[in-house]
Amino acid sequence: MHVLILGTRGVPARHGGFETFAQNLSLYLVSRNHKVTVYCQTKDQSTPCIDNWNGVTRVQIPARNNAYGTLAFDWLSTWHASHQDGVVLTLGYNTAVFSILYRLRNVPNLINMDGIEWKREKWSLPQRAWLYCNEWIGARVANHLIADHPEIARHLQRHTSSEKITVIPYGADAVLSADVAPLKQYGLTPKSYFLLVARPEPENSILEIVRAYSRKRREIPLVVLGRYVPDKVPYHKLVMETAGPDVRFLGGIYDSDTVKSLRFHARAYLHGHRVGGTNPSLIESLAAGNAVIAHDNRFNRWVAGTSARFFQSTDDLVNIFDELKKNPAQLVAMEEGSRRQHSNYFTQEKVLPAYERLLLQFARTTT
Repeated sequence: MHVLILGTRGVPARHGGFETFAQNLSLYLVSRNHKVTVYCQTKDQSTPCIDNWNGVTRVQIPARNNAYGTLAFDWLSTWHASHQDGVVLTLGYNTAVFSILYRLRNVPNLINMDGIEWKREKWSLPQRAWLYCNEWIGARVANHLIADHPEIARHLQRHTSSEKITVIPYGADAVLSADVAPLKQYGLTPKSYFLLVARPEPENSILEIVRAYSRKRREIPLVVLGRYVPDKVPYHKLVMETAGPDVRFLGGIYDSDTVKSLRFHARAYLHGHRVGGTNPSLIESLAAGNAVIAHDNRFNRWVAGTSARFFQSTDDLVNIFDELKKNPAQLVAMEEGSRRQHSNYFTQEKVLPAYERLLLQFARTTT
């Protein structure tokens, strides 16, 4: 079959979870002798071009790196894909209105609906309205929907029937070892720090985590990854002003090996996400065998499992930090539980073949 993947900035992955997933899936499908085309947003040339990356056909479309540029990129990608012979996999529903083209041209389109994007606090009211409308449209015009979490599937059933929805979470390869050298440049040693990796946005509970950790002096640092611009974003400024001397902001780190090392050697991973389904960063922490401390909601509980610790308030977090200091042996059981949770549900060997089977069902309808 021929699979066309849209909705990301392209491959190789240099940005977020969707790009990493697109890379993993496209390479897997190529290894299974399928033809794969990935649409890539680029600023390196002035005209569209087509090239090949590790057996994956890339359609490179120049577009500005802003909201209007992304809209233009999505439209041009959709127009091109609608004229191809294959099955379309759209990652995200932010411009699902464009998917009407596939219906008009009888091209099968499956949409991974991601999280409940319109609920995120960072969006203005008009932006939330746009996202909600596209969720509504995507659920109706797509041939099939993919939910990365059972709760997302239940949410989507307000728009369409359950028979039109398949739950497939994200996966990650188990990390059994990692170089300690990247830690040295930050003055860190294995198991000597807590780690927080998240976009600095309110719904990710960054402020609550930093406030809890800063309530008293700690023996080890809380290491925070992410790009903070306190002179431009008030929330970033508030987080950094709240931070005590044991909180260390390392900035945005995009080298995958460095992030893998920081994650693997952390004493525990903090996950404050309150909105969305299966978060790729949380899956990667399970795969690395991290002890997980997560915000208590229906999304995180299903992913992290019963061995994780959960918090709803700053006081909850303070108590968890204090308990783990008094009884660090708890961390061993939490790490073992994370490994078990990953092995049972979130390996690539389970996730990628599930996508292949589903795509084949719809690819056959075009032959």
